This record gives sequence, structure tokens and C-alpha cells, in this order.
Amino acid sequence: MCSRRSCMRDLDETDIEILTMLMSDARRPWAEIADAVDLSPPAVSDRVDRLRESGIIRRFTLDVDRSQLRNGVPVLLELTVDRAAFETVHETARSVEGVEHVFTTAEGDIVCNVQIPDGDVPAWVAETFDDGAVCEYAVTLLTGAEWTPSVGGADFALDCAECGNTVTSEGVASRIGGDLKQFCCPSCQSRFEGKYERLEEGA
Repeated sequence: MCSRRSCMRDLDETDIEILTMLMSDARRPWAEIADAVDLSPPAVSDRVDRLRESGIIRRFTLDVDRSQLRNGVPVLLELTVDRAAFETVHETARSVEGVEHVFTTAEGDIVCNVQIPDGDVPAWVAETFDDGAVCEYAVTLLTGAEWTPSVGGADFALDCAECGNTVTSEGVASRIGGDLKQFCCPSCQSRFEGKYERLEEGA
């Protein structure tokens, strides 16, 4: 296991600028980004790798305008969910075809931006979720959607893999089982590694 405090450095203005450029176009060449932030392409690649390892960048994906594909009626669907079925409904909504975004409200409801085939919402809900999992739902027909992500003024915070507290610049990182884990302190790192080792021994 390798421990690297350097992974815990704070984001600087260059990191924010790189993130902003990638959010507007994830296919930008490193050379183009390097010119904009006054770094070399390898230095940009290294920063992006560190952002991915720390969990700030989770994946590169496509932003598809489904309205152009004409494969359903776009709606905003607010689901009131039985508490015991919340995780199952949330995971199903995240994985089912046609769902663009999934949000969770403070009241514990799930809101989906989804393309409904043929506009038949009752049939879609019945086919998608288990009986009784969705108590009721509200539907809003959408006429358009825009995604305008921004990292300006954002404070990025990593969660400790052991206790869930915010990891500060005093935190540590350790590669465990091939994954880079972040910890708020060496004690949490030690506890996590101990649990992992016991699981490995029992496997």
C-alpha cells in the first residue's frame, strides 16, 4: 500500500480552469488546454490524472440531446417513494434507459428527467418500478432542457473513506486493493486498512 500526502493538495486556479474547459468539451486536446493554462500537455495530463484519482473527475461521458433522437416524450417525474424502497428505486432510476438525470429532494423524493416512450407515464412507472415502491408521482411536461455546469467559486471536498468526514489538506491517501482511498487522518487510514486486511484474510 502506498501512501501519498501529495494527492491531498488543494485545488488551485489552474485546476479549476482545466475542469471548466473539460466540462464544456471533454474531448479537448491536452495541447489546447495547455496553451490556455500556460502548462505543458504532459503537465495537464498529470493534473487530470490526479483529479480522477481523487474522485473529483469521475468519468468522461456524452451529453446527448435526446429530443433530437425523437425516442419519447420528455417529462420531469417526481416520485414519492416508500422509505424502505428508496435505494432500490433510486438505483433503478439511475440505470433505466431514457433517464437523463436523477435528483433527490430534501423531502426524500426522487426527481427524474426522463424520456417516456409514447408519453404513457403510468405504464412506464408500472413497468420500471416494483409494485408499491412508488407511492405517488407528479408529471411535468418539458419543452426544453439545458445543462450548464459550473465550477466557479466551488469548494471541493473529499469524504474520508472510513468515517465520512471532510478530508482537509492534513489528510492522507492510500492505494488499497488497487483503488486510491482518501482519509481525514492516519487513524482512519489505519482502521480502514485493518478492516480491508481482515476481509482479505477471510476471503
